[in-house]
Amino acid sequence: MVTTQDFKSRMHIDWCPGCGNFGILNALKRALTQLDIGPDGAVVVSGIGCSAKLPHFINLNGFHTLHGRALPAATGIKLAVDDLPVIAVTGDGDGLGIGGTHFIHTARRNVDIVHILHNNAVYGLTTGQAAPTTQRGMTTKTTPRGVVEEPIQPVPLALVSGATFVARTYVGDMEHCVETFKQAITHKGYALVDTLQPCVTFNKVYTYDFYNERVYHLRDVGHDPTDMKQAMLRGYEWGDRIPLGVFYQEEARPTLGDELPGLEKGPLCKRDISDVDISHLVRPMM
Repeated sequence: MVTTQDFKSRMHIDWCPGCGNFGILNALKRALTQLDIGPDGAVVVSGIGCSAKLPHFINLNGFHTLHGRALPAATGIKLAVDDLPVIAVTGDGDGLGIGGTHFIHTARRNVDIVHILHNNAVYGLTTGQAAPTTQRGMTTKTTPRGVVEEPIQPVPLALVSGATFVARTYVGDMEHCVETFKQAITHKGYALVDTLQPCVTFNKVYTYDFYNERVYHLRDVGHDPTDMKQAMLRGYEWGDRIPLGVFYQEEARPTLGDELPGLEKGPLCKRDISDVDISHLVRPMM
């Protein structure tokens, strides 16, 4: 039987004390444990940032790639090894800044991966610069007179990009976080989980107290996750009330792997390529 201790890494965790990343790490361990998925049963992929250290801090198949490139790497892994859940973890800067285009295209292709977005609304690893999700007017190292742009809203962006599972959770509600991760992992298709996690060092606005006073559950207001229009309206709700839960879920749409003719005979890792000759492709390059 799988236990959370099976995922204990030998690496020292160097996140700031109180960082919301601890909650995400613990919730992921618990979600995998409850789904009876062991250390060899899934893959976690990351880019660059505080969130990107997660593969080092969990005993799980892992791949640490370049800034903003976690999603294309996760796509390649999923197409090659389709029987393992693939979980991409990105920060809001990593995933929505330099990785923003990958975010859109991974959603529209409905790649069968989970995307856990560590959303702290600031660049934490590089010590507190404005990120794509930083609120308008906030003073940071790069915006001494306040942010002048409107922040990106991950939930509506995922919806209009074609994501088939779009949810939000909050590390201050561990049970909800675990259940949301479980739903995302078992969903067939691209699953975004916008995970609110305070940066206790560099964001003094979006704190635990801020979220504790505002978050509410969509399940408590009769939200219909099959209704795209309702999902969009709820997705833009931010301020005095912040919704948590599954905004939208679509089960019937084929994934990218389902649609590719090259995968009709199965995933690449299980194909016999002993008789494949690519010398005619390599020779002109030599």
